[in-house]
Amino acid sequence: MKFQWSLLFGLLFAIIISIFAVYNVGAVPVNYVFGTSEWPLILVILGSALLGALLSGSVAIYRSFVLSRKVKHLEKELRKKDASIGVLQNEVVAQQGNRLSEFEDSVSVKDENTTI
Repeated sequence: MKFQWSLLFGLLFAIIISIFAVYNVGAVPVNYVFGTSEWPLILVILGSALLGALLSGSVAIYRSFVLSRKVKHLEKELRKKDASIGVLQNEVVAQQGNRLSEFEDSVSVKDENTTI
């Protein structure tokens, strides 16, 4: 649903920019570092919007890539820690089982001593 809303807002924004560009068709000077030229304002507006979209899209893709790598790293670390916790839990259960059997042995020894 979030993707659909994003797509809808993106299309609405593109329509607004296109309408704005259609009403501004006059030639304007564009200054480069090495010279000047005359371009229709519609091309300047659409070109600027396209460059802005490409730049923000590139930044979003980069952030997504970095975050996905971080998620994979954290999931790997979580699996290691879960395995470590499992091993420690098994050791605790084994120690409790040993203590219980020692306790039962000591109780049975006391019972044998009292029955005599």
